[in-house]
Amino acid sequence: MNDKFTQYRQTCCYLPGTMPVKLFFTFFINTYLTLMKPTTIRSVITASSVGTMIEWYDFYIFGMLAKTISTQFFPEGNSTAALLSTLAIFAAGFIVRPFGALVFGRLGDLIGRKYTFLLTLVLMGGSTFLIGLVPGYKTIGIAAPLLVLLLRLIQGLALGGEYGGAATYVAEHAPAHKRGLYTSWIQTTATLGLFVALGVIMLVKLNMPDASFNAEWGGWRYPFWISILLVAVSVYIRLKMSESPLFSKLKEEGKTSVNPLKESFSHKANFKMVLMALFGAVMGQGVVWYTGQFYAQNFLETKCNIEFEQSRTIMLWAIAFATPFFVFWGWLSDKIGRKWIMMAGMALAIFTYRPIFNIFLDDTKPGPPASGMISATPIILKPSKKEIMNNGDSLITYIHRNIKHRRLTFDQTVTDTIFAKPMKAMPGEKSSGVDSMVYSRMSPPKDINIQLDQNLYWKFVGLVFILILYVTMVYGPIAAFLVEMFPTKIRYTSMSLPYHIGNGVFGGLVPFIGLLLTTSFPADPLVGLWYPIGVAALCLLIGTVYLRNKIDENVED
Repeated sequence: MNDKFTQYRQTCCYLPGTMPVKLFFTFFINTYLTLMKPTTIRSVITASSVGTMIEWYDFYIFGMLAKTISTQFFPEGNSTAALLSTLAIFAAGFIVRPFGALVFGRLGDLIGRKYTFLLTLVLMGGSTFLIGLVPGYKTIGIAAPLLVLLLRLIQGLALGGEYGGAATYVAEHAPAHKRGLYTSWIQTTATLGLFVALGVIMLVKLNMPDASFNAEWGGWRYPFWISILLVAVSVYIRLKMSESPLFSKLKEEGKTSVNPLKESFSHKANFKMVLMALFGAVMGQGVVWYTGQFYAQNFLETKCNIEFEQSRTIMLWAIAFATPFFVFWGWLSDKIGRKWIMMAGMALAIFTYRPIFNIFLDDTKPGPPASGMISATPIILKPSKKEIMNNGDSLITYIHRNIKHRRLTFDQTVTDTIFAKPMKAMPGEKSSGVDSMVYSRMSPPKDINIQLDQNLYWKFVGLVFILILYVTMVYGPIAAFLVEMFPTKIRYTSMSLPYHIGNGVFGGLVPFIGLLLTTSFPADPLVGLWYPIGVAALCLLIGTVYLRNKIDENVED
């Protein structure tokens, strides 16, 4: 087999096409070769990570496309209410994650890790694919958002069972002195899933007109449909894997838990550890994670008005630079302990969130244009004409780019009403200049999109990188931290519940609560940050006082 794959690798060097294409094929063959080997820690990490990354991809594309989805599954008329409703459905998927942790955690402790998180993968991929098939509100009315809500709930339940299984599976294969390092690869999957989701959405959007992408059966559905292919590959990979050795040993000895839920939460000592994990570590980790990635992206687009392509590529670059630090902090936690790395990440987030986000606002604030910075002739972009009356009147919409200030370029959408018949101009109106029979009425500019120059663009990449660096500090060591807190026979159940309450409830509500606070208190554009800052501060206090930094060398109990 090795000779065969050596030939495949050599063949990749002679493939036609660009270097990225060659690298893709090489990566695919190397991954496949790794997974076809007998069960090794490398193949265990790869199989668990690929599947978990796909599940995160499935989960996040809904949030990435929230603005477009809100126009398809809710009635027209109130865009803010539609977006809030969409974010509420997005949050619902997070809220049910603890219930998924209970259901699938119990299954994982009863029948095994492998087949449980194989089941969660199928449920996640299937529900994601079906979201892409739900007709819009204009077609089936109120049934559209209700069906989407149902499928989001299934996604949340599935994800509630996935992470605990993958983390437990890897940790139970890993030696004690490398448990933080090996489980940290699982931690990269959430960010990599977000990275892939952003990349797929951008690839689709940039290769078709906006109207085609945003249509009821437009390109925004493609990322959902692609999911089924990714899931099929991951299912095939996981079927090749064997069960966790620690669980297999327990099963052979007849020592598996009869009632994992009862043993996890009715025993005072274990339930105390569940509460300490939740309030001392995971809820703070959850809000830092979603603030550094989801809230930051939404802030750049809605508060700073940075155009779609730039806001998404800023996130992509920052994620790419920061992702290796998940592994670094996991490795370091094997040397110095898990606690203080996570506490440091929370503390940095608490004290720097508002200053960093304030820089975003200050650097994108237009202010009065300096002399000579307004172009004499507007650059017309994306003109379109639509007839609005049967008498020949039409509406011309175009974008003109004519203001440059503070290293920013402002795009303004302008509409002109063109009348087919001559009419007297109203006050404030002017002749369009097309001919004497046509007059135009110019509406006030709307939808200002900001384009950053190169220097400011990379400054923003650096700032978002810092935000995601905090994410890597709190998230990198936490899988090993949770695994070491609980015994093998109830580990899946015990670690899954606090993780998904902390991430799903406290973390998952960051975008929704942030937007709600901003809508309620519009005078302060940074008011949405008080929620993650408050939760992280409480977690920092509890974790500093009650958590221990000692690494548990033995998890075979």
